[in-house]
Amino acid sequence: MSSTASTLRIATFCRSSRHLLPKSGLRYFSSAAQSLTPEGNDPGSKTLKQERSGTKGPTKPLPKCAEVVVIGGGSMGCQTLYHLAKMGITNVVLLERDQLTAGTTWHTAGLLWQLRPSDIEVELLSHTHRVVSKDLEQETGLHTGWIENGGLFIASNKQRLDEYKRLMSLGKAYGIESHVLSPSETKDLYPLMNVSDLYGTLYVPTDGTMDPAGTCSTLARAATTRGATVIENCPVTGIQVKVDDFGVRRVAGVETDYGTIQTACAINCAGVWARKLGAMAGVNVPLIVMRHAYVVTERIEGIQNMPNVRDHDASVYLRLQGDALSVGGYEPNPNFWEEVQDKFAFSLFDLDWDVFTQLIEGAINRIPVLETTGVKSTVCGPESFTADHKPLMGEAPELRGFYLGCGFNSAGMMLGGGCGKELAHWVIHGRPEMDMYGYDIRRFHHSMTNDNRWIRERSHESYAKNYSVVFPHDEPLAGRNMRHDPLYQELLQQGCVFQERHGWERPGWFNPTGPAPPLDYDYYGMYDNKRHEDYRYNQLLREDYTFDFPSHHDQVGTCFLFTNTHSQRHSLFLQQQKCVPAVSSAGVFPGKTVYTCMLNSRGGAESDLTVSRIESSPQGSSLTPTFEGDGYYLAVGGGVAQHNLSHITSVLQDRRLNCRLLDCSAEMGMISVQGPLSRTVLQDVLDVDLSNKAFPFSTHQVVKAAGHWVRAMRLSFVGEMGWELHVPRDACVPVHRAVMQSGAKFGIANAGYRAIDSLSIEKGYRHWHADLRSDDTPLEAGLAFTCKLKSKIPFLGREALEVQKAQGLFKRLMCFTIDQKVPLFGLEVIWRNGKVVGLVRRADFAFTLNKSVAYGYIRDPEGAVVTTDFVKQGEYSLERMGVSYPAKVHLKSPFDPSNKRVKGIYD
Repeated sequence: MSSTASTLRIATFCRSSRHLLPKSGLRYFSSAAQSLTPEGNDPGSKTLKQERSGTKGPTKPLPKCAEVVVIGGGSMGCQTLYHLAKMGITNVVLLERDQLTAGTTWHTAGLLWQLRPSDIEVELLSHTHRVVSKDLEQETGLHTGWIENGGLFIASNKQRLDEYKRLMSLGKAYGIESHVLSPSETKDLYPLMNVSDLYGTLYVPTDGTMDPAGTCSTLARAATTRGATVIENCPVTGIQVKVDDFGVRRVAGVETDYGTIQTACAINCAGVWARKLGAMAGVNVPLIVMRHAYVVTERIEGIQNMPNVRDHDASVYLRLQGDALSVGGYEPNPNFWEEVQDKFAFSLFDLDWDVFTQLIEGAINRIPVLETTGVKSTVCGPESFTADHKPLMGEAPELRGFYLGCGFNSAGMMLGGGCGKELAHWVIHGRPEMDMYGYDIRRFHHSMTNDNRWIRERSHESYAKNYSVVFPHDEPLAGRNMRHDPLYQELLQQGCVFQERHGWERPGWFNPTGPAPPLDYDYYGMYDNKRHEDYRYNQLLREDYTFDFPSHHDQVGTCFLFTNTHSQRHSLFLQQQKCVPAVSSAGVFPGKTVYTCMLNSRGGAESDLTVSRIESSPQGSSLTPTFEGDGYYLAVGGGVAQHNLSHITSVLQDRRLNCRLLDCSAEMGMISVQGPLSRTVLQDVLDVDLSNKAFPFSTHQVVKAAGHWVRAMRLSFVGEMGWELHVPRDACVPVHRAVMQSGAKFGIANAGYRAIDSLSIEKGYRHWHADLRSDDTPLEAGLAFTCKLKSKIPFLGREALEVQKAQGLFKRLMCFTIDQKVPLFGLEVIWRNGKVVGLVRRADFAFTLNKSVAYGYIRDPEGAVVTTDFVKQGEYSLERMGVSYPAKVHLKSPFDPSNKRVKGIYD
């Protein structure tokens, strides 16, 4: 029978059979299930199937108050409740509008894959694995339904196998057993699999499958035993908000038809209904709802005890379900659920076979016996998806005390344990224990979180690319051209290949073949959209998608003019006690610029930035503002601008400081001129003496550039002599042209962030959220000079740093180089004397050194303090894709360790 015939057979069978397999604790539907009115303009099938609950009213009386109210009884809600109770918060209530798991959790496939291309995700998944496979059963005596049958990732090409080799190496750092298998070894493990087109597979024996009903009921049992309360059949109808004396919006209560619970903390774990719940509180929740499906086959002889399978290149997964398989995946044209209905408990959609059958051919190719196997049931339910296929977590910027735990992109079961633990820690201690920036709602700029076009486009692309190879330099095609800076057209014509950050188009690198603009999103030709032909920008991206050096590798190392007009600038005006530790000491005068860190209470770095003390000006512009008291101009990385803005705002609110924080990023641009000839180039542009005496390093002045007022700062993020010109928006183009004209006789050229990354790593300059995260302290990162611990200046996190300094460092950021010219991208394993001691956080090629440079934190496997002697006495290697390369460790940057170049000293 041909594949086409098989598809028709399966489709015909499924349309005539609407029965779901009965599952313990779950409901199933008969062919007489009630049909609801079709909604909106949804493509494909519009008929819903629903079984209504006959139970009315809450299962328990509502308390008058609670420390925390968790809204939503799915995987994330139950995990958060469990971890809150386990951490000692017993006056916590979970409200579920129907019954536990009734929304999206009950129909999940429940797969758990432990290896992902992120060290944070590996840790989160490991915690979930530990909770469902061990902790809950030990605590309650109940089995969660966990089945450890292993997992197989399928590689049908070399790049995919390279990706799996990276994951195998990463797993070694966390003790996760994995093996890259040959096609023949794969066939021995899984006899029913077609391996004729395989390059290999990645096998993780301890992967498995979770039962949603068993897991959630056990989590609830464990939580209520500790004092938590679970109330079902109690929909939330509103969020009470109060405004405090400082004008700050805070949660005051959670309303239901059966009463109001007074609380200062509400957690939105409402799944596909999270956006509606957020709207009740005036909070934007940037997610979209899609119909996500799988089918369950009839019995397959010989499938018993086989591992679960992910065939990424076919966009298909095959989950063992007893003596059958569940088959699902990610189509390029999923159906959106345009109007999310409130009453959809334990409900499903009719499967749209025109969409789903795209997955069948890949499934049959991988497991040929499926061609003659019928389908027992179909499962098509709603799932929430986000712009980058990552969850939405943390405190909402719009409302203090309102936390998000939603948008899990059909991965709520597998990420729920780790994320529930981190979210509980967030609520109790004000921040998560691990670095959760990649999931933090503050990773998105506030201007994007209610932009329906951006949310829809990016969420669709993330869904469609869910099984794509994760390359080091991936860029979206969706949601482009949302925000352009004044130099966009200027740089575009000069061959700029743009990156997207916070909706801004920022310069990535420059190609010599002419303009390559990012175009409006074409949905990959789906939904009757015409696909772009000869899309030059997309072609350049594809050339960049490699685990080797890209074709434009040598072009990155040839420039010394950096145009970076999208970096966010914040002007912070203080009218009472100063709160920036690095600049609040005597001697930090107006005109001084300082590189420093903003810390959390545990001493972790929430940001690194430059702070310039400025004077009030009667002009009252963004460049020269008018204010009372002390004023500071903060320049922070554009990719993390919302995180910085929210962190500073929260600290000011919590400490009740009488300060004003103004975001000037849309009104300002920045042009950075760096290199040994930067003074010569700029001297013809600026109306000020640029000598060392007149314009020392780490100072700033308001000067004229080509007749326009700018703030010139003598500093560098690339370790060269240079200046940043912070320029009002309208003056960006003429100032840029003047700089280029002055530098033309010296061969000046534009460059982007790729050059910045390369130059900064060879000088040892830190990148926030790579070398430096919120769970790293400045002492561990080699930035002790930013902390002023020898002074008596109080600052947030000082006590934690003092304790750490006294105890010694248990991890340290170290620099490594390898002599062989191989590309490094991060996540390589660091070996010392035959033992794993850490992971590479960031790596890049240093053109001056002509070798790759890597930075990563190392620990003593015995748990001791990492001393200088410990570092020096080791023999190191870096493991890349299963191959180890001898490495040299450096206590200082291997190039210009004394930082002479920023002072204009070129030996």
